[in-house]
Amino acid sequence: MNSKLLIFFLATGAIAFEACADEAQPQELEEVVVTESREQTAGDAPAPAVTLSGDELHLKTGQTIGDTLKNEPGITSQSFGPGVGSPVIRGQSGSRVRVLQNGIGNNDVSSMSPDHANGVEPILAEKVEVLRGPSTLLYGSGMIGGAVNVIDNRIPEEMPGRLLEGAGEQRYDSASNESASLLKLEGGKNGMAYHLDGFYRDQNNTHIGGRPIDEAALQSIDSGFGNAVDNPEGLIENSQARSKGGSAGLAMIKDEGMAGVSINQLEKIYGIPADGSGGDPVTVDMRQTKYDFKGIMNKPLPFADKLRIKFGYTDYKHVELDGGLPATTFLNQTYESRLELEHKPIGPVKGKLGFQAVNGDFAALGLEAFVPETESDAYAVFAAESFALDSLTYELSARGEWQTLSPASGVARSYVPVSGSAGVTWDVNRRHQVSLTFTHSERAPQIQELYADGVHEATRSYELGNENLGKELSNNLELGYRFEAEGMRAEISLFHNWVNDYIFQQRENYVFNEDAERFEPACTSPGACLPVLANRQAEAVFRGFEAKTVLPLLESRYGVVDLTLFGDYTRGSFDSDGDVPRMPPLRYGFQLSFDREEFSSQIRLTRAEAQTHPGDNESSTRGYMLLDLNAQYRIAGFQDADVLLFAKGKNLLDENIRNSTSYLRSFAPEPGRSAEFGIRISY
Repeated sequence: MNSKLLIFFLATGAIAFEACADEAQPQELEEVVVTESREQTAGDAPAPAVTLSGDELHLKTGQTIGDTLKNEPGITSQSFGPGVGSPVIRGQSGSRVRVLQNGIGNNDVSSMSPDHANGVEPILAEKVEVLRGPSTLLYGSGMIGGAVNVIDNRIPEEMPGRLLEGAGEQRYDSASNESASLLKLEGGKNGMAYHLDGFYRDQNNTHIGGRPIDEAALQSIDSGFGNAVDNPEGLIENSQARSKGGSAGLAMIKDEGMAGVSINQLEKIYGIPADGSGGDPVTVDMRQTKYDFKGIMNKPLPFADKLRIKFGYTDYKHVELDGGLPATTFLNQTYESRLELEHKPIGPVKGKLGFQAVNGDFAALGLEAFVPETESDAYAVFAAESFALDSLTYELSARGEWQTLSPASGVARSYVPVSGSAGVTWDVNRRHQVSLTFTHSERAPQIQELYADGVHEATRSYELGNENLGKELSNNLELGYRFEAEGMRAEISLFHNWVNDYIFQQRENYVFNEDAERFEPACTSPGACLPVLANRQAEAVFRGFEAKTVLPLLESRYGVVDLTLFGDYTRGSFDSDGDVPRMPPLRYGFQLSFDREEFSSQIRLTRAEAQTHPGDNESSTRGYMLLDLNAQYRIAGFQDADVLLFAKGKNLLDENIRNSTSYLRSFAPEPGRSAEFGIRISY
């Protein structure tokens, strides 16, 4: 509790200090989302959000989308070894955090299991946005964590300035001897625009500080775990990965609107970190092909300013290889379509309404297929409106959805999630802004939560669904405050989320014996037993905050120095006592930034407290100090090109960091001390 009070004091104390600053002309706020010019318009309901773009995004780009965002306020990564990293927002992951590409779902199977990699490659992104609160209702129901929108311009909406422009990038990371390459070309003429991109990423086993397997932690929660036969110092075995892919898009752009299509291909093969038993390694071989269509009509009707149509088809497959031989194959074919109509202002009211449909066919094949083939259909209508009265801006959004799941074996189930949100933002004056938002969100259970029943080798567990699960009902209240003056900026968000019938995966106090093919209260065949992960429902409460303050320390002809104080915290608990499993710990720290002309650098120190509320039958994680150093230098106008050089020193204290949100935290800690170097040329 003392640490929580400390960070709250630092954040609010800095805000109070800034509030006493002399009057000055307001300065432009750090870029905050109204999603972006291509994908979101004036009618969208705003929300507390994060936007990464330009040089900042290039510097923060990681191996996965979770790795890219993990240092943003309220966001961590649910790492499952270096090849997998899904974003965790305010302690929520899976289907509660939907990953979008250019405003439409990615539709892989990453939300179904923590070992499934996301089909988004961050090195291709031009902008990454994190949406929370009312704006998430435009894209889905039950996203109480939020949504991540990755924008890569694969279907251009605006005419490029030249017939040929593009970018190339090369980077190297010493943690895994990773090499990543990117080439992007785009341009256009006479109303036709094109986009081409491609990447290649290759990495070896990851180097760490210490040993990968925490034997004491595993023995305390898993009666089937004995001693690790293979637990090498400083290396995570079977953590290698290789991926490649690219996109091609073409669009016709006129004053009346635009229409375009694209195709995207992604191939990725990655290892699941070894469990120390000396058994055959588990590897995942993933393939994904996406076809997208986008159309925009300007002023299509007397009462409409803009009509947007989007359609996407995803053909996804991944094979889990046990010792190089196929064990389980996951297939997912999904169609998603969106229709959005932005209406003309009705008095002070502006906004949009729309329709969305998602139709999928999921199958798991093989000896360890633990989820039946299931067809899913979802149809939704949504609306978002806003209006301003004096210094107050009101936002309203609503979504109604009909969902049905039809398994090949079992009983079909239908749900009708209905969600809504209301918020108000008060511009107290040109320095201070206060916002208050309430969101009611409903989520239907997912395929694996209902129907899973069997061994899942990649997660080293027996997964058990529950066909009696009902809808999850969330009521979230959020209070936000922002301040700006004389280069000082501060923002803080406090949230309290009451969730009825929260669905979670609980590690049971019994095991499954693979040799005897039965459940046992204690393992009678060491080495042959797996923990059981069962889906349950209970009343839960999530509460916490994010805070960030930027203070200018020095400005002279030698450069500018800023100090940033930051912190975030999420606490998840059940009403019946007990802790929600796999929650992130309290984090806080500071960053010193130096900028001079084309050079900038940052040193960042993050303190994460121990996670002493891991949930029943889960292991605690120790606190750690994470020290990072970044620098970049831009060579502008070099042979008609901009050249960006960047370097990063990561985990410089070489800490053995156990990620409390990861299912593999006792098998695969975060990477150890490493250096990353890169060059990006834009022309």
